[in-house]
Amino acid sequence: MTTYETPCGVAIRRAVEELPDWDLTEVVQRVETRRGGVLSSGMEYPGRYSRFHLAYADPPVEVVARGRTVDVRSLNERGSLIVDALADALRRADIGTVSRHDDGVRAVVPEPADRVPEEERSKQPTAFTALRALLEALACDDPYLGFWGAFGYDLAYQFEPIPFAKDRPGDARDLVLHLADEVYVVDRKRETALVYRYEFGYGDRRTDGLGRETEKRAYVAADEVPAGPVPGVYADTVRRAKEEFKAGNLFEVVPGHEMYAACDSPSAFYERLRRANPAPYEFLFNLGDGEYLVGASPEMFVRVQGERVETCPISGTIARGDDPLHDASQIAELIGSPKEESELTMCTDVDRNDKARVCVPGSVKVLGRRQIEMYSRLIHTVDHVEGRLREGMDALDAFLTHMWSVTVTGAPKTWAMRFIEEHETTPRRWYGGAVGFVGLDGSMNTGLTLRTAQIRDGVACVRAGATLLYDSEPDAEEAETHLKARALLETAAGGIGAAAPTPTPIEVAGGPAGVGRRVLLVDHEDSFVNTLGDYFRQHGCEVTTLRFGFDAAETLDEIDPDLVVLSPGPGRPDDFGTAALLDELARRGLPVFGVCLGLQAMVEHAGGELSLLDQPSHGKPGNIKVMGGGLFDGLPDEVTAARYHSIYATPDQVRGGFAPTAAIDDVVMAIEAPSKRWFAVQFHPESILTAAGAHGHRIIGNLLRLTA
Repeated sequence: MTTYETPCGVAIRRAVEELPDWDLTEVVQRVETRRGGVLSSGMEYPGRYSRFHLAYADPPVEVVARGRTVDVRSLNERGSLIVDALADALRRADIGTVSRHDDGVRAVVPEPADRVPEEERSKQPTAFTALRALLEALACDDPYLGFWGAFGYDLAYQFEPIPFAKDRPGDARDLVLHLADEVYVVDRKRETALVYRYEFGYGDRRTDGLGRETEKRAYVAADEVPAGPVPGVYADTVRRAKEEFKAGNLFEVVPGHEMYAACDSPSAFYERLRRANPAPYEFLFNLGDGEYLVGASPEMFVRVQGERVETCPISGTIARGDDPLHDASQIAELIGSPKEESELTMCTDVDRNDKARVCVPGSVKVLGRRQIEMYSRLIHTVDHVEGRLREGMDALDAFLTHMWSVTVTGAPKTWAMRFIEEHETTPRRWYGGAVGFVGLDGSMNTGLTLRTAQIRDGVACVRAGATLLYDSEPDAEEAETHLKARALLETAAGGIGAAAPTPTPIEVAGGPAGVGRRVLLVDHEDSFVNTLGDYFRQHGCEVTTLRFGFDAAETLDEIDPDLVVLSPGPGRPDDFGTAALLDELARRGLPVFGVCLGLQAMVEHAGGELSLLDQPSHGKPGNIKVMGGGLFDGLPDEVTAARYHSIYATPDQVRGGFAPTAAIDDVVMAIEAPSKRWFAVQFHPESILTAAGAHGHRIIGNLLRLTA
């Protein structure tokens, strides 16, 4: 049992219980019908993110802000004791008008009377003044006791002199936080699962023995979904932004727009999204009043531990590839893009400026530059920035000085936010704000409210934006917003659960083509022969691999192969005595497939000649032009494949009934003699450089069908 005594006189006792397993399903389901939250991280990144689950339900106290009016309300009998203590603390704090009502206390924080220096901007009177008083009243060293919930975008207007350009809905709330008294903590790295339970005392009253349940409200799915954005409207916003860039009014800006989907169940939506789109900040919040937030945000907003404050600005985006090879080319394109680099540079320069307001001079540092983070649909470039809070500054100061991140607003920040207010069609509400935890121990961990669905009346509203620069292309930027929103929209109504099974390369290539076939693979002291054999085995073949130099007639009688494969290898065909084996294969009329050295051996055996490249091509991709032939059936006219060779043949050096069927300039890359069932390639079908679209597997499959 651990005990704390807070500055406002509340006594806290904490008990910790070990859970038998990691399954928080019951808590997640409770959050669907009762106020609460679930936060998790699906990413492991040393020095930045670790895998965890945190959850709470039935919190005793709720804090809600609408503009400068802050209501602290008890949600059950346990909460009434805590609210009494917090009401006394708010009165003593002298933050504005404080009044009691039946189940809570209201504080109205006035506008600042005087101009505030920028160095003290985070101290000016706002709704956060009341929140700071609550944190100070309950301050203690517990790492999990604090306020959990969501911070809305409009909170920034209490600091920035930007008039509203559109009406706000009557049900809008700017801040919803819960003080949780039962917190579930799963550390997936240490393989521990614990529940922390808290009891409170104030004066002669105690919460011991009081029930934890709060109001229950069933979730009801929607029958209809609003229409989505009109195509081209966002592109028009991009064009208007380009005029602002040209005039020098903006450097970059991040407008968004809304898209909609039905949501069958917020808790099921959260579970599906977490599996299909792992992210550093995965969350489900039941904010009460029939409103939920479900998200998988890729971006840290502000994290504070002790005096250290850190952020991870994200800017620079490209779609994931079809496979790891395609991913690699996409990453190269992203890293090589001056536009994408400029986006992130501006974001990080603004972020460093935000920290400079509250941090020790010289302590703001970039820890990581343009680091790659991979998500289910997207690849991002990310910077990692830290600073040390100067004396007199705390986690709320760090939070407020960054509000809101340049990655969701733009630069210069105030002018970008004004453009957003004037040109977005609806208020942002929670989008662009933050979700997370503000600890009574002075810590903070928050993520930007991106890739997030706000759910009300059974409808999931997803807002997505793009970082615009002068060289932005309007239609491409509009397409990017739809790509960002797609994962949430597809999972909201149950369209995606766990990721769909990935088809095997053999399935992509049209299915196995060699079931029951016996293949003799001749190894010419090659370093890739086992992978080549594996490709044939994947097609269902029975493969026997023998090092060169065996007695051809005896071995062929013993194995009785349906196909003989001549592997790649170093040197020249004469180094391995290939002519004698090919003579025997020709005499028996057996099908043959040659790879690299195997092709060279077949060219010489047919009376052709070989040449030497001016520069060898080892481990290099080559764009092969396909000129016909059965080996490339079903493949495009140009195929990227792996080259490992110095020796080659030109088309006029190929004789003896072979026809060149693929080439790179004057270098023959494939030959075929269908009547003999002899085929060869001057590249490695088993290499990762030939893996895109399962092209290597398809070539082997075509070969097996041609030689059946």
